[in-house]
Amino acid sequence: MHNTFRSLRNPNYRIWAGGALVSNVGTWMQRTAQDWLVLSELTHHNASAVGIVMALQFGPQLLLLPLTGMAADLLDRRKLLLCTQAAMGLLALGLGLLCISGTVQLWQVYVFALLLGCVTAFDSPVRQTFVSEIVGEEDLTNAVALNSTSFNAARMLGPAVAGLLISSVGSGWVFIINAASFAAVIASLLLLRVQLLRRAPRIAATRASLGEGFRYVGQRPDLMAILLMLFLIGTFGLNFPIFLSTMSVTAFHAGPGQYGLLSSIMACGSVAGALMAAGRAQPRMPLLLGAAALFGIGCALAAVMPNYWLFGLLLVPVGIAAQTFTTSVNSSVQLSTTPAMRGRVMAILLAIMAGGTPLGAPIVGWVADTFGPRWALGIAAMSGVTAALVGVRYLVKYQQLQLHVDVRRWRSGSQ
Repeated sequence: MHNTFRSLRNPNYRIWAGGALVSNVGTWMQRTAQDWLVLSELTHHNASAVGIVMALQFGPQLLLLPLTGMAADLLDRRKLLLCTQAAMGLLALGLGLLCISGTVQLWQVYVFALLLGCVTAFDSPVRQTFVSEIVGEEDLTNAVALNSTSFNAARMLGPAVAGLLISSVGSGWVFIINAASFAAVIASLLLLRVQLLRRAPRIAATRASLGEGFRYVGQRPDLMAILLMLFLIGTFGLNFPIFLSTMSVTAFHAGPGQYGLLSSIMACGSVAGALMAAGRAQPRMPLLLGAAALFGIGCALAAVMPNYWLFGLLLVPVGIAAQTFTTSVNSSVQLSTTPAMRGRVMAILLAIMAGGTPLGAPIVGWVADTFGPRWALGIAAMSGVTAALVGVRYLVKYQQLQLHVDVRRWRSGSQ
């Protein structure tokens, strides 16, 4: 257990983690309120509208990919985070004021989702790679897992609180509270001991450097396999705002409180998965393969659950599998990438994870509207199984030679 939380021995990481936890609670509150606002207040249970919001919010991570990766490797990461976090807080404040005034319309939510997506596109890769400047290479896997633990611990609290606030005071105040929560992470960035940061080498800004990340990944079969697995699950599997909201509203006829509770239940599994990852060394392909397969099986079983509580119960192993997969992908890619290329490679990873949503979310939303939410969960199940098959193919094609050499050595030693 002591090894699981070893990054907290670093004073800078303790400051960073404290601010991030407060902000993460606000972020999950806003996600829940935004989905509910679109699904139940601005439309009549239109899952396609939720899918459009997700597409607008995550699409910029794909469209702005060359610029965001360059920014993470070229600029001072701490100063860039101060700018992006402040901008995200102002956007939450603006949407909250529109809701409170009673003038919010669906097209305005679309605009705010797009603007938030543009800011997040620059924030995400620098926030992920900034962790290595705080803790260094030796504790990077642990710190990434603890960050995921914080994010999902907030997920247990945020949606449930948001559901209660939506029922009592309305969605607008949830956005206002989230705007205030960004003050915590901004304060943590200002309080960091700058002299203790382990700054990564900065690159020179050239046109050639824009494409170096893609060339680097293209020469690495291991990264190609991992990113393809991430594309499949990220595009068609990690659309939980659609799955949970539509299952809650249309399959189980539940209210905002019950919807928020489902998100919190799933977060229990996510926290467990992140804590398991925190105690591991560098993850390997068999772990990613197993997590992808478990995710697919879990989604398939959840899709056929007959009532609200059995469905919620299945969300725990689904959360464990999803978090094990995404956390392991993150730490594996960062540790296996040279520091000078880390920002650009992580930008590619995050663009695949979030940028696949504009493709997958509208499709999943349309399936939920046309055939029902259980069929949409079936798509998630297929994404996990297919990703596992990609992992199997990599192991067969690229690990076979190593296995053959090991067998020969064993035979030689036994003679």
